[in-house]
Amino acid sequence: MIEVNLARLQGQAILLTRPTAQLAPLAGLIRATGGEPVEFATLEIAPAQDPGALREVLSRLSSFDWAVFVSANAVACGLAAVMASGGWPTGPCLAAVGPSTAAAMAAAGLGPVLVPVEGADTEALLALPALQDLRGRRVVIFRGDGGREALATEMRQRGAVVEYAQCYRRCKPKADPGPLLARWRSAGLAAVVSASAESLSNLREMVGAEGQRLLSATALFVPHPRVAERARQWGLRDITVTGPGDAALLRHLCARLVPVAINPPGA
Repeated sequence: MIEVNLARLQGQAILLTRPTAQLAPLAGLIRATGGEPVEFATLEIAPAQDPGALREVLSRLSSFDWAVFVSANAVACGLAAVMASGGWPTGPCLAAVGPSTAAAMAAAGLGPVLVPVEGADTEALLALPALQDLRGRRVVIFRGDGGREALATEMRQRGAVVEYAQCYRRCKPKADPGPLLARWRSAGLAAVVSASAESLSNLREMVGAEGQRLLSATALFVPHPRVAERARQWGLRDITVTGPGDAALLRHLCARLVPVAINPPGA
């Protein structure tokens, strides 16, 4: 009988690339399962590029029919800006692209929130019945500077007037990759976790040619097929798509990395 132990990662080192302020929960989960989190943030969350434009949109927040949050970062940074502008108004219905974003909204006291039951991306949100007919509706999307245009584009095609509340920007940190490369080179890493194509791109740039060779020989775990596709374009092949959420990520890490225990006959 073959039995996979899903309880312990048994000291295996896992590279986490989330922004520093968001590393602790996942690092704690990995430690709790016996793993060793190696922290190297490849994204930094900074204030919005144009705070004046953000304040102008927020001054009209009560006029919108829908307020959509695309990430937990959008919740944290967007709500901080809203509170500084006088607080969340009654009026807009709330939507989130996935359960992690919805959980952040609930923790901040916002609700009820429209969120996909299955999936955690733009396409899953747009499939919901409540968002099919948006004729005459005003929608504000809380997000960082830049990013995908698919959500706004499709909502406009469905008749909505869409504006952005661009409440933060993503930057590449200025960090010394030397200690990480030394650790990777000498002891190896069991896996790399990257939440976005931008985060993975920054990692490749920050670690240079040697790090890219090490990355190509290390298992990569990403939350969405879109990130996996970008990784394949960079020549990476050992990729696991975990789906959204830390619990799903941890299950995939354990299923892939925990050694198989073979029970002796008669056990």
